[in-house]
Amino acid sequence: MMDRIAIIEKTVSIINKLPEQKAEEISDFAAFILKKHEESLINKNITELTDNSKSYDFLREDEVTYSVSDIKLPYRND
Repeated sequence: MMDRIAIIEKTVSIINKLPEQKAEEISDFAAFILKKHEESLINKNITELTDNSKSYDFLREDEVTYSVSDIKLPYRND
């Protein structure tokens, strides 16, 4: 497996041999891959942030239980 610098050098060497239009396609594809990677990182960080947040801890504290006496209007299926 090649290291990062070797991969970059190989890719640049290949791109330099291509016509401008094909090099531009590779540039567009690389930008697309980078955008997807950044979006993935953002989603991962948001998930970690919300998982570690204490904002919703109150929901874990008290289990809300309801009984028949809490019903104000009985359900009728006519």
